[in-house]
Order: sequence, then structure tokens, then C-alpha cells
Amino acid sequence: MANFRLTLEYDGSEFAGWQVQPGESRTVQGVLEEALARVTGETVRVTGAGRTDAGVHAEAQVANVRVETALGADTLRRALNGVLPRDVAVRSLEEAPEGFHARRDARRKHYRYRIWNGPAPSPLRRGRFLRVEAPLDRIAMQCAADACVGRHDFTSLRASRSDARTSVRTLERVTVGEPSPGEIEIEVVGEGFLRHMVRILVGTLVEVGRGRRAPHSMAGVLAARDRAAAGPTAPGRGLTLERVDY
Repeated sequence: MANFRLTLEYDGSEFAGWQVQPGESRTVQGVLEEALARVTGETVRVTGAGRTDAGVHAEAQVANVRVETALGADTLRRALNGVLPRDVAVRSLEEAPEGFHARRDARRKHYRYRIWNGPAPSPLRRGRFLRVEAPLDRIAMQCAADACVGRHDFTSLRASRSDARTSVRTLERVTVGEPSPGEIEIEVVGEGFLRHMVRILVGTLVEVGRGRRAPHSMAGVLAARDRAAAGPTAPGRGLTLERVDY
């Protein structure tokens, strides 16, 4: 039985997230496992590096699967892309060491949240950006973001239904950039994340950018260890998992 490593790209708009869930008919994991069953004739379980939420996109999600097949890696990749729906694709596929595990072996994940803060709506950005009409103070947002770098208890930025055993995580980088006029990108890099953590962080930073919170207030948000102390959960459509490091 071979262990394959897959790198996936998907548009999360029509997915209920990565993970197969009771009552949710369409997930990335689900359609990928269906495609594998069609190509190999086997019922298998795919393991992803991260459980992206509903609406969240991925440029390079990593997964692994153990499957009995006589197909070579390149043939399997092409066969999967031939049956997968148009909003998900296998960018690369290779045989991995027997012990490789996409989630447990991940060392760092790179997320990017995109905000359109231009003077008028942008139909072409609608599916990948959060639209915020009020002008945002990017410098104030960066000041607040700086307080999140390092090892902290992120209970305040954790979804109420999160089942993680601990809320302590390490963030290596949180940057608020403006790659072009009107576009604000929040890059978050860390060893691992709690459910909705990046989206709650973004929602809180947007409140800072709009002047509803002081730039120095983020330290108090974290110290409260209370979800009610943070801002709203930003929509999934603005978030993309860009890379996983091993």
C-alpha cells in the first residue's frame, strides 16, 4: 500500500469546509475521497494538513492518503483531475515515506486574508475579498496585530465550538499590507491555528482599522481569555491557505 502526498488547490465558495461532516453534503475531503474511489475502486480516508472552514480557499493545501493502486503518481494525478469537480484540483502528487502524515508533520501554515477597501464595489474581487466600505487605518491595524506575535493563549480568538485541548498557539508573523491601492492583505503565519482563529483575528483588526477599538487594545483582548472580548468572525471568502511547511 502506497502513501501519497497531494498538494491541492480549491475555491472554497461552494464547499462546507475541508472535513466530511454529518449533514453537510459537499466538502473538499468528501469530493476528493469520491474521486479516489472512482479512480482506484477503494474506499479511503484522506488526511489534510488543515481543516479549512466553509468558504475558505486554498492555493496549496497538503494531504496524504494510503491506497492500493498500480497507477504511478503522475497517472493518478491526471486521473483524479479528470473526475474532480472544477473547483478543486490536484496540483501535484508524489509517493511519500510510509510515516508521512499531512497534519501531524506540518510545522508552519501560511494564511492570507484579503480585504477590498476601495471607494467602489469590485465585482471581480467579490468571491475572494471581504468588502469594507469605511476607510481602514492600516497602521493602527498593524499595531494591534503586533501584539499577537509570539506564544499566547488565544482563547479570545477561538470559536465557541472548538474542541482543541489547549488554546495556546505560536504566531510567527502577522502583517497588514497594502499591495495595491484599496487592497489590504493580512498575512498570518504560525505553527497551528484554532477553529476560526484567523477569521476572528481579522474581524478584530477590522474594528481597530475602523476606529472602534484602540490599536493597543489587542493585548487586553488576549488577556481576557473570553471570546466576547474579540471582534466578529470575518467571512470565510476572504481567507486563503497559501502554503504548508514541513
